[in-house]
Amino acid sequence: MRRASIFTAACVALGCALPAAATAAPTVTFKARAVPVPKNLTSKHSPAWPHTGNILGAPAAVEATFTIKGSEYNGFPAPLRQVVVYLPKGVKLHPQAFKTCPESYVKANELYKCPKASLASPPGEARGEVQFGTQAPVKETVKVQAYFLPKRGLGFWIEGREPVVIEEAATGQIKPSSGAFGLREVTEVPLIVPTTDSHAASAEYISVKIGAAMKKGKKLISYGTMPTSCPRGGFPAKAELTFGVKEGEKGAAGNSPTETVKVTTTAPCPKGSVAKGKGHKKGKGKKKKK
Repeated sequence: MRRASIFTAACVALGCALPAAATAAPTVTFKARAVPVPKNLTSKHSPAWPHTGNILGAPAAVEATFTIKGSEYNGFPAPLRQVVVYLPKGVKLHPQAFKTCPESYVKANELYKCPKASLASPPGEARGEVQFGTQAPVKETVKVQAYFLPKRGLGFWIEGREPVVIEEAATGQIKPSSGAFGLREVTEVPLIVPTTDSHAASAEYISVKIGAAMKKGKKLISYGTMPTSCPRGGFPAKAELTFGVKEGEKGAAGNSPTETVKVTTTAPCPKGSVAKGKGHKKGKGKKKKK
């Protein structure tokens, strides 16, 4: 009893109860899949190029969707600051075939001025909470559209009109990876503060489809190409999302410690491929029973 009392007193003095009061990181779900490449990247509902999508060795776009839940920042998830998406081994990218947005527009936070030829996605969307001044937070949906940037970069123009006008750019780069992954795309997300002393915007849902293609003569040139084989169980994908804001950062109210959440998913192998060796191989159909 005496030892227990001494331990309790020491714990109180040293703040042992602090971890229980710490805020939890947001909860994230992540989905990724290979999809056909849209022809018209200015439209959400464009027809796709034929013979593209979840086909081994074929041109494809990748569709990524994130759902975020949390209450650690003003009753909502903490502001999203960075997204890292890992692509499976065998994915090939051909950014050199496409025009890029001028660096002057990137530096001026004006990606909306980028030429259409530098588009890297059709319009995607994000949803979340924004606060105008000291008013109660409200829901807002914004457009998210990707552009090719110099030096293997990707930029995302974030635009909202109601109830708060939002015009921001997220920028990132494609980098090599290791293990089960061949590439990773690292995107820095801007802190969106509608007015000084309001809470920064919180993201709760993001969906974007990255992929572009163009015809040169009879040949289709695609930004992304699928691997020529698929591991048993499907293509692995991983994402790391970092959240947080410091008190007073860019005039934002409140604060939340920096937290990184890691999530994984598996994209399905193409239909009709068969397991052989370590994975599914390109151009192999199902064996007929004798």
